[in-house]
Amino acid sequence: MRIVIAGGHGKIALILGRMLHDRGDDVVGIIRNPDQADDLRAVGVTPAVLDLEQADVEAVARLLSGADATVFAAGAGPGSGVPRKDSVDRGSAVLLAEAAEKAGVPRFVQVSSLGADSVAGGARPDGVDDVFYAYLQAKLAAEDDLRSRDLGWTVLRPGALIDGPGTGQVRLAPSVPRGSVPRADVAATIVALLDAPATARKVLELVSGNAEIAAAVRKA
Repeated sequence: MRIVIAGGHGKIALILGRMLHDRGDDVVGIIRNPDQADDLRAVGVTPAVLDLEQADVEAVARLLSGADATVFAAGAGPGSGVPRKDSVDRGSAVLLAEAAEKAGVPRFVQVSSLGADSVAGGARPDGVDDVFYAYLQAKLAAEDDLRSRDLGWTVLRPGALIDGPGTGQVRLAPSVPRGSVPRADVAATIVALLDAPATARKVLELVSGNAEIAAAVRKA
């Protein structure tokens, strides 16, 4: 498969790119900073320099032309303020989805966040600061946009992300208790979701658990 990953230099994306390359997929990673290109090449991913905060839908659709799937794994990242939570976590996700629809990409996996639905209807959970609230609002808005599109989309909401090796054991369902999950297990779950078109048009939450990833995806 030809798979395009937005946010190609992110921690999840680099692990995902290596996994996909190692199984024989043709993987392209979208990055804004050309200095990151060698990091992508080192894991077998072809870099594509494109700023999703500035690009238009035609440019992104050209990049996606011929792709079998695309993954939105971008994020404004730690230290970013409210404006970039909107421009990246919402705006760039919406742009990628619009371009994927225009280019006829059949499969779309969007990395969101556990708790995104907690801000539905303008609700504000206790103890959430302004920046994290904006982040959750941006993720939910991107999900809402995706639901309206003619794409084989799946939304994945991982819990708190941790580094280190994956366990291969997860809990994946429309609703799960709060918890953490290694980034490596998030990446492995995305790989399995890409191969599971029956999970299209589902919103799934992910934390560490006691089910093998392949089994968890089949059950979902």
